[in-house]
Amino acid sequence: MSDFPAIPKPTVNFNDYLKMVNNPDGSVTRLLNLPSTAASPDHTTTTTTTTHLPVISKDIIINPDKNIWVRIFLPREAQDPSPSPSGATRKLPLIVYFHGGGFVICTAATTVFHDLCACMAAEVGAVVVSVDYRQAPEHRLPAAYEDGVEALEWISTGGEAWVSEYADVSRCFLMGSSAGANLVYFAGLRVADSVADLEPLKIRGMILHHPFFGGTQRSGSEVRLEYDGVLPLCATDTMWELALPKGVDRDHEYSNPMARKGSEHCSKIREVGWKFLVIGCDGDLLYDRQVEFVDTLKRNGVEVLGEFEKGGYHVIELFESSKAKAMFSFVKKFTA
Repeated sequence: MSDFPAIPKPTVNFNDYLKMVNNPDGSVTRLLNLPSTAASPDHTTTTTTTTHLPVISKDIIINPDKNIWVRIFLPREAQDPSPSPSGATRKLPLIVYFHGGGFVICTAATTVFHDLCACMAAEVGAVVVSVDYRQAPEHRLPAAYEDGVEALEWISTGGEAWVSEYADVSRCFLMGSSAGANLVYFAGLRVADSVADLEPLKIRGMILHHPFFGGTQRSGSEVRLEYDGVLPLCATDTMWELALPKGVDRDHEYSNPMARKGSEHCSKIREVGWKFLVIGCDGDLLYDRQVEFVDTLKRNGVEVLGEFEKGGYHVIELFESSKAKAMFSFVKKFTA
């Protein structure tokens, strides 16, 4: 996995790290320069030798007015013309992925998310569609959820060649990291009442990687890890302040789905039969909220598997390849 700038201990307001400049029209200028990676649509790159890329990728704009676009990752082996031993062509599961960044920073091209998706496509054996969505504070929630739904509707039309030719859209899984995991949950709830409208796309389950939740009452892990070097408490507070609708607190359902409407949400999920995989670790400031989320799903009859490691830190799998490989094993088994 690629290097990522370390977040300093919060001796100053976290917004100083975000390097956001407020503009008179309510927008912000983002000065934080995170490494990004371009798509690699070709089979090979030519340097002194010809190097085969295990995964190829390409970008497609799906809504130019909202600047919603996707990066599609395809294992190169999927284009191998050789027949399988059975003679049949077996399509790959489809993973629709949403990047993290607290709803305020990062894109689908940010290197850590590009690398994760490329490695996952190869290791899991899946077509991965990574969605880039609108960000707060210019577009506060639920804008990102709406964009997630629009991406699913676009995929369901079957107009994209790689998806239609190589992906089994009847085996679709939604996955996100951090804020992207939050987005997966709420975009899923928005389509739960109208899943037939997405056919032939069929969502089978959701994979929440270190999901980003909050609340007004501090959890034990938030108190314990208040000054964490990767995701300090002031970071989550700032991100929620920028992302939530104006005039609400962190017990709003978008931040704290367990506070008021947990049972109602679970009833919707149970009716459509989606299963959940929640991945986290107890070194993450958000750990207690993630465990509470899993317990809420279980208590309300939703099929859920929680995979929580000891130690670690928020989204450790983005930065440590051994942890990423372990996560890909969980994902491969879950999507089989």
